[in-house]
Amino acid sequence: MMSINYQEWAAEVRRLAGQRRAVILAHNYQVPWIQDVADFVGDSLALSRQATQTDADVIVFCGVHFMAETAKILSPDKTVLLPSLEAGCSLAASIDAEQLRAWKSEHPGAVVVAYVNTSAEVKAESDICCTSSNAVDVVRSIPQDREIMFLPAMFLGAHVERQTGRKVYVWMGECHVHAGIGAREMRSRAEAEPDAELLIHPECGCSTAAIYLMGEGVLPASRTKILSTGGMVHRRRRIPPPPSSSWPLRPASFTSFARAIRARCSSRSTRMPCAST
Repeated sequence: MMSINYQEWAAEVRRLAGQRRAVILAHNYQVPWIQDVADFVGDSLALSRQATQTDADVIVFCGVHFMAETAKILSPDKTVLLPSLEAGCSLAASIDAEQLRAWKSEHPGAVVVAYVNTSAEVKAESDICCTSSNAVDVVRSIPQDREIMFLPAMFLGAHVERQTGRKVYVWMGECHVHAGIGAREMRSRAEAEPDAELLIHPECGCSTAAIYLMGEGVLPASRTKILSTGGMVHRRRRIPPPPSSSWPLRPASFTSFARAIRARCSSRSTRMPCAST
């Protein structure tokens, strides 16, 4: 396999993106070398919002299908490219529009709250779209006399129920990666790093176990936090998150994306349709 010099590759990526007036978005879960060449790095919704503030003609979203769809919804006049058509999300794939319509028929009149990790067609069937950081506040804002359906993340839904005290109908969907992180792994890491903070995403299967283990004194309550990905990043930086509208693009030399990705996208259509909501 031919070796590629990263600096040369990155320079070519930035040149091509500048030529195509493209803005590059990289999700927090991307590998470091993709994050380094991107214009923005962050959570999916924040990235889509940032893209609306740019004058780019093209958005290249280094993430999964639902993230690219969200970017298209917020920037309907921009072309949105997804580098890999195989980039799916097991959580988002756990429910489709037909399944949601059938579920809604079982709870007529309920308020449907969809986590942002859902397809555009599922969002279009929902009443409110939330993130992991504001899900609790969203559910608290719903009148007490209304039933609530929360989808698709069962662990996040359980977290919302704990925090709000509301009875919520929760779809039994999960991210297979998050679901695979359990109490054993969490406890072993805490024991191996006794002075470290333990930051847990509410979408993780271990969040319920964390609450129990903190109550039992196994995990240090002062150093165990349940936070969104963005909350984790900002906690480690020890600074409050700035409003997305104040985040400028990096200098022009950092405007980017890859020749390899361009070649891949040019051979097949990856333009995302604008979903009606």
